[in-house]
Amino acid sequence: MRAVIIYNSLTGTTRTAAHRLASELRALRIEATPVAIGDVDEAAVAEVDLVVVGTWTDGLVVLGQKPAGRKRLRALPSLAGKRAVVFCTYAVDPGQTLDKLVAEVEDRGAEVIGGFAVARHNLNGDIAELVDRLTPALTA
Repeated sequence: MRAVIIYNSLTGTTRTAAHRLASELRALRIEATPVAIGDVDEAAVAEVDLVVVGTWTDGLVVLGQKPAGRKRLRALPSLAGKRAVVFCTYAVDPGQTLDKLVAEVEDRGAEVIGGFAVARHNLNGDIAELVDRLTPALTA
């Protein structure tokens, strides 16, 4: 199985999470490549079985949270026919960010099979939990 992990990062937290996720997926023998959202192209998406999309939580601390970079999310290549996983990173409270990110990725045509809100202070633990939850679907 091949996967691309598309991430949007401001401070480096989401980038770190994407690279950690790639490492975890490689341990499951899934070829995983992290790519910044500004560098993704149709070829990167066309050649994979799984698309992972991650972004940071934008908005006020406890109000109006949303996936950062919605214009960039809407400009992603078509994800029609692709299985997808989403994640958002957050500092205090992700609010409805994950649900909104699912909707954005589904609007691009993907079938979202899972998602996870990743706390900035627990990147390794939350990424490990995300992979544990997804392993049955990814290795079936």
